[in-house]
Amino acid sequence: MARPVWSGTVTFGLVSLPVQMYTATDSHTVRFHQLQRGTSDRVRNKRVNERTGEEVPLDEIVKAYDAGDEYVVIEPDELEDIAPGRSKALEIEGFVDLKDVEPIFFDKTYYLGPRSKEYTKVYALLEKALSEADRAGIATFVMRNHQYLVAVKAEDGLLTLHTLHWSDEIRDPRQEIDNLPGKTKVTDRELKMARQLVDTLRIDWKPEDFHDTYQEQVTALIEAKRAGESVEKAEPAAEPTNVVDLMEALRASVDRTKKPSRRGGKGEAKSRSANRGGSKGKKGKAEEPSLDTLTKADLYRRATEADIPGRSSMNRTELLDALRGGKQRKAS
Repeated sequence: MARPVWSGTVTFGLVSLPVQMYTATDSHTVRFHQLQRGTSDRVRNKRVNERTGEEVPLDEIVKAYDAGDEYVVIEPDELEDIAPGRSKALEIEGFVDLKDVEPIFFDKTYYLGPRSKEYTKVYALLEKALSEADRAGIATFVMRNHQYLVAVKAEDGLLTLHTLHWSDEIRDPRQEIDNLPGKTKVTDRELKMARQLVDTLRIDWKPEDFHDTYQEQVTALIEAKRAGESVEKAEPAAEPTNVVDLMEALRASVDRTKKPSRRGGKGEAKSRSANRGGSKGKKGKAEEPSLDTLTKADLYRRATEADIPGRSSMNRTELLDALRGGKQRKAS
């Protein structure tokens, strides 16, 4: 079982709920060591006294604020003493409609669990009340010498805590970006075609269909170098769309990504795909061109017609493998 990263008490009104907080997510990270080039010698970071050059033990290191003419030393227990609620209280100040909290404010997610079985009823009560009201409790609390603004939500039968950015941490895009379109005009034809492309590329949200292909490529690169082999380089980024060719690019995109009609289904789409291009065989049937000769865009179109999950995040090699796998399953 995971270890809690924080323990404290959630309060709303006069009701108190002791909880433990657990990290809800992991990050895909391939961890590397630092070596001196040409050797197998590790390079390590050390905490050293800049005056003496000697390494300093961790328990001898304190925090200090540079006041200009002197350093003001702050001990860890002094920070703890001034923390609101001594870092153990999470008091909900009020409940807001979830739709009113803009996505940009959300930062990191944690799971909340009752500290022990005797508090499960209070826990369940708050979870069900938030779920039925579709609201989140807004609170602040201190963890590891930082104060956080948070939203407590009900999700799938449990309580979750989402750290939020403070309002003054949100940057104004109009001050950060100097070339926003503003009142740039688009024609009705362009807008209609763009909407059609958006509708054509509509997919159902299935997060399990997406995976970290870069992390997989890094792992493949490591294995290939161990075996003395080379790996395929990624394809270059797409060229920017010229404004002059915008309508043609939109039209071609819609044509390329059209999905099979509901009436015809996948079978009809595959039949149409088989009859596109290719030379005629002895029996008059169209022979499909080799998948290896197709561009990534053509492979993606076929993957769309075959309704292959996760295709939007695949590179050319993965599209090839997925299409070939589909053919093998059909043949068996």
